[in-house]
Amino acid sequence: MFKYISLLFIFIKFAACTSSSEIEKMFNAAVSENFSGVILIASEGKIIFNGVNGKRDFENNISLSSSDIFELASISKQFTAMMIMMCKEKGLLSYDDLVEKYLDLPYHEITIRNLLTHTSGLPDYQKIMDENWDKSKVAGNTEILEYLNIYKPEMIFTPGEKYEYSNTGYVLLGSIVEKVTGEDFVELSRKWIFEPLKMINTSIRTNQEKKELNNHAYGHKKDSLERFVNATNFLSSNYTIWLGNRKGPGRVSSNVFDLLLWDKALYGETLVSKKTLNEAFTPYKLNNGKLSFYGFGWRLNKDSNNKIVSHSGSNPGYKTRIVRLLDNKKTIVILSNNDFSLNEIEEKLIDALSN
Repeated sequence: MFKYISLLFIFIKFAACTSSSEIEKMFNAAVSENFSGVILIASEGKIIFNGVNGKRDFENNISLSSSDIFELASISKQFTAMMIMMCKEKGLLSYDDLVEKYLDLPYHEITIRNLLTHTSGLPDYQKIMDENWDKSKVAGNTEILEYLNIYKPEMIFTPGEKYEYSNTGYVLLGSIVEKVTGEDFVELSRKWIFEPLKMINTSIRTNQEKKELNNHAYGHKKDSLERFVNATNFLSSNYTIWLGNRKGPGRVSSNVFDLLLWDKALYGETLVSKKTLNEAFTPYKLNNGKLSFYGFGWRLNKDSNNKIVSHSGSNPGYKTRIVRLLDNKKTIVILSNNDFSLNEIEEKLIDALSN
């Protein structure tokens, strides 16, 4: 067990059924199991708990700070979805447009809505790139689309037939944004979302840009001697380098305080209208009439009396969560940089905050 580093608690009065000691116990339990990361809990936009423990860099023994920047991994998808929603409000596209209207691909009858909701049936782009790409080079969306056209891996299912998580779909969404706006997705994300919301710690960064940050929390995994080492030392992690220019499915890095700014913006109409936001939190109706509980970049719970939207992220050495309890305006953000499983603490925090 690594040495307990630091802990900052900020408390205000919780709901009657939730005591500060409950939250403290949950955090301490995670710490006792080697959690390295930052947890923030907010109520109506105000921080009620902020805990930090562990190392920004285990190999150089540098402690984490609560403002450190983490890879968000697939939490990035909600920003990509927001870019599409903003394009829709600007009249640049429709959710029910076919992808083939914008991109040259060997797949047909897939809508933008299918991409947003992971109901496209598209094959996994990473498998094709892993098998065929020259890994001494860095690939982005252009190269991914090129290889999908060259190798033409088969569709997994008919669009709208079922839900199956698809990173490929979100690569295509990033490319569609660039097609309809004529601008670079990275720069446009900054101009449309991060700068207006004053998310000064948030960006889609290159590997070199992350190295130049003085508060970047490196992702860590255990080596054969049970030591936490930089996750880039593992061969299984090298795709983050040779796919380092992809846009859409991941690559946003941020901290808990910027994610709280994001959370607060989603209660208003700073970026898009309430009507558009509500559609993002609405289940998708499959071809057979059944509902799929994934909206536009958000997983949806099935309890209409306690509406919760959330997302997880997983990159080599990182595990991330954002949970928004919409009915009581409470928010959970958990960012970990030592591959710590967040399932248990996430479930316990949701239960405590739902009361």
